[in-house]
Amino acid sequence: MRVRLLILFLLFPLAAVPGDRTDFWGFFGHQLINRLAVFSLPPEMLPFYKHHILFITENAVNPDRRRYAVEGEAERHYIDLDVYGDSALYKMPRSWQKATELYTEDTLRAYGIVPWHVYRTKGWLTEAFRRQDVDAILRLSADLGHYVADANVPLHTTVNYNGQLTGQRGIHGFWESRLPELFAGAWEFWIGKAQYIDNPQHYIWQGVAQAHLALDSVLAFEKELSRQYSEEKKWTYEERNGLMVRTYSREFSRDYQQMLRGQVERQMRRSIKMVADYWYTSWVDAGQPNLQQLLKKPLTEEQIRQLEADKILWQHKEHSLQREHEY
Repeated sequence: MRVRLLILFLLFPLAAVPGDRTDFWGFFGHQLINRLAVFSLPPEMLPFYKHHILFITENAVNPDRRRYAVEGEAERHYIDLDVYGDSALYKMPRSWQKATELYTEDTLRAYGIVPWHVYRTKGWLTEAFRRQDVDAILRLSADLGHYVADANVPLHTTVNYNGQLTGQRGIHGFWESRLPELFAGAWEFWIGKAQYIDNPQHYIWQGVAQAHLALDSVLAFEKELSRQYSEEKKWTYEERNGLMVRTYSREFSRDYQQMLRGQVERQMRRSIKMVADYWYTSWVDAGQPNLQQLLKKPLTEEQIRQLEADKILWQHKEHSLQREHEY
C-alpha cells in the first residue's frame, strides 16, 4: 500500500495551499480517499470502478468547485454542531424531517447539513444503480465520497471552523492539508473490504460524532504547541506554483502530528472505509445490478460537458455564496 501511495503522490501533486479556502482535506486528500476506496470494493463492483477510477478520482473535488457558484452547495460540506448547544451531538435528530420540525429548514441550512446530505446522496446513488445509469453512478459516487470525507473532519463540525474565534486562524488547512502533505507517505491506508451498512442514516452520524469528539484535541494541542514556538520557528516560506507562500514549518508540523498521535491518519482511514461502505451499500440496496454489463458504455458527452462546467465554476469561485464557510 505504501508503494502505491508513493505513486499516487506523483500522480496527484498538491493543488491547494494550506489555509486557502479550497483546502477541505486538500484536493489531493479528497482524490486519494476516493481512489483508495475503490480497492475495498467486492469483485462484483471492482472492475467497473477500476475502469472509471480516473473519473472517480478527478471528480472527487467537484463539490468544492460547485460550492462557490451553486446556491445551496456550501452548506453540504459541514455542520456547526456547537451552535445548537453542548449536547447537540446527542440531541440532533438523525432524520431530516424531524430535524426540520425541531429547528426549521432555514436554520439547518444556515449551519450546515452534511450528515443529512450524505444520506440523501446515498439514496440518489442507489436509484442510479437501479436505473443502471452510468453517468449518474459515477457522478454520485464521486460526490458521495467527497461529502463523507468532509463529515470526518473535526473542523467541519464547529462554527470555529478555521480557529478564527480562538486566535488560531489557518488551523483548518494545517490539519487537513499540511499534515497529509508532509506525513501521508508513511501512513497505512488499507482498511479491508467494504461492508454493508445496516443503518446508513445513523452511520454518517457516527462519523460526525467521532470527528466532533476529536475537535478539542485539534484546537488545544495547536495552542499548547504555539506557546512553545516563536513565530520565526512556527512559520516558514515554501514555493508553490512559482510563488513563495507562508506555511507551518516542518518542525512545528512534526510536533503537532506527534501530539495528535495519528489522528489525521485515523480520520482519513475512516473516510476511505465509509466511502467504500456507502458505495457498496448503495449497490446492494439497488438489487446488486450486474456492473459488468455497464463496462461497455463509454463516458458520455454529457459527462464531459458536466466536468467542463464544474471546472468553469471553479474558475469563478470568487463570486461566492452568501456565507463562505472558510476551510
